[in-house]
Amino acid sequence: MRMRKKPWARPELEACEFFIQKPSEYKGRWKEFFKNDNPIYMELGCGKGTFMAVHGSQNPDINYITVDIKDEVLVLAKRNIESAYEKEGHEVNNVALMSQEILLIDDMLDEKDVIERIYINFCNPWPKERHKKRRLTHTRQLENYKNFLAEDGEIYFKTDDDELFDESIEYFKESGFNIDYITYDLHKSDFVGNVRTEHENMFSEQGIKIKFLIASR
Repeated sequence: MRMRKKPWARPELEACEFFIQKPSEYKGRWKEFFKNDNPIYMELGCGKGTFMAVHGSQNPDINYITVDIKDEVLVLAKRNIESAYEKEGHEVNNVALMSQEILLIDDMLDEKDVIERIYINFCNPWPKERHKKRRLTHTRQLENYKNFLAEDGEIYFKTDDDELFDESIEYFKESGFNIDYITYDLHKSDFVGNVRTEHENMFSEQGIKIKFLIASR
């Protein structure tokens, strides 16, 4: 279902201190934005921000870059992040929220930024053959991520889609990544620390098993 345009979303985002209006201006100098040398993690496709709200508020010694494209979604993420931080009793000072076309992510990052971990949660599966190169786990995208992913960096990938998961495993192998952890039923696995997203809960309620892997360079 298409989300209705909200004219108030952009002004609210622009008034937010952790919303970055021009991400490309920080290319090569994200540590300057965060004003520390803490590790930087990145989430590609934050949705309504459930995942980032939990991770960011509970890990103040890690910096997070979180990305989506639509203002109507980002404004909900902004509110969820603020709410989670308020409950933890501290300000949002380790999150950078922004609108960015993920397929052009290297417009805002380079080797100086050194991303330690990338989260890809429930991305568009692009099932048609002619569209598969748009997948965030496609070999072409994985090669782009290498431009800023640390030498020992990791990618955490989670999906409900069987075909996307199986084909992504091959993409990771083609790009020289190691599969360090894999499960076809995350909620019955031994993995500790999973944060459920709104999509994850929806798919689980439908009886769909959640697939998950960790790949490293």
